[in-house]
Amino acid sequence: MIASDARTNSQADITIVGGAGHVGIPLVLCFAESGLNVLINDRNESGLRTLLEGKLPFVEYDAQPLLDGALKNKRLLTGTKPSDISRKGPVIVTIGTPVDEFLNPIQGAVKQCIDDLLPHIDDGQLIILRSTVYPGTTEWLSRYLEQLGRKLRVAFCPERVVQGYGIKELKELPQVISGTTPESEEEAAALFSRIAPEVVRVKPLEAEFSKIFANVYRYVEFATTNQFYMIAQSAGADYFEVLRAMKQNYPRAARIPGPGFAAGPCLFKDTMQLAAFSRNQFALGHAAMLVNEGLALYVIEQLRQNYDLHNCTVGLLGMAFKPEVDDTRSSLSYKLKKGLQLHAKAVLTTDPFVKTDLSLVSLEETVAKSDVLVLCTPHAAYKGLNTRGKPLVDVWHQSNPQAQ
Repeated sequence: MIASDARTNSQADITIVGGAGHVGIPLVLCFAESGLNVLINDRNESGLRTLLEGKLPFVEYDAQPLLDGALKNKRLLTGTKPSDISRKGPVIVTIGTPVDEFLNPIQGAVKQCIDDLLPHIDDGQLIILRSTVYPGTTEWLSRYLEQLGRKLRVAFCPERVVQGYGIKELKELPQVISGTTPESEEEAAALFSRIAPEVVRVKPLEAEFSKIFANVYRYVEFATTNQFYMIAQSAGADYFEVLRAMKQNYPRAARIPGPGFAAGPCLFKDTMQLAAFSRNQFALGHAAMLVNEGLALYVIEQLRQNYDLHNCTVGLLGMAFKPEVDDTRSSLSYKLKKGLQLHAKAVLTTDPFVKTDLSLVSLEETVAKSDVLVLCTPHAAYKGLNTRGKPLVDVWHQSNPQAQ
């Protein structure tokens, strides 16, 4: 058991709820580096214990030196219960809005978290929502607190960094700041100015849209190139040669990404949130979902057409949702695996980063025992891989990154 730190209420300058997670840890370490005593409030005792032992629970580049410094300078405090949070300083909540099995937002998740915290927060404190929320949530929270007779300040300051590179991007990118009152906006701006080079002030609804639109735009971009890929490949053209022709010294096409599995815990979820917000009139978002989720099915169909899968072992290279991280949440590699298990003799999986999937085998065993390989996640470790003559299906075209 992780004991609550005796210094919690008296010495913490800021509390980060969910601070041992992917959104929380970069924020915790950057605020600690800025000189604040940071209380990490999280039910994940294993994650807290790992941090206190001086280790990171997942891949986060550039974080280890900051963790070492925070522990050396005794900047980190921990607590596992709502009653452990500090009664002074801002409380940053990293709980966002998930979607359910019907692709509708679960708006009660934020309310439940706030209800748990409220008995332990004093009037006058600032509550900052940090993760993606359903549009309108910030103003709803302000009204809800007012109805309860609570005099708390409310802000929304969206997380907008790329997973694995949060430390670097927190120090380099502007932070979007919003508050339901001028006072809450000002306090939030002063706080994030400690760790960011610039703050961008907008109204709460505008801040919420700025985060969700950015993620949805990326998802639609990936869907566009994935649709192009499937059309070109089905017609017998090499899509990567098409990309080269489109992009070479032609600036208007320079930003077109290469194809690949668009997945992870944010892009799909936020696209479905926006669709729900628009009363399911966001046809572009639904189309993007069908394309991106359908790419895995397209790969399976291509394998069925080109190989006798019933007599083949298929090896999947990479199970994380993106390269150079260990996070498997919403990874399309697993959708591919489930689909292939219906058709192939066997499916082997490997990943140099993922440690939570006990079914993974080594890269050497995967290559040796497979009849055909599929590059699911383009980790750098797979560049120049000796496939021992086994065919490699590569929708990423990792061997020619200039085409991406």
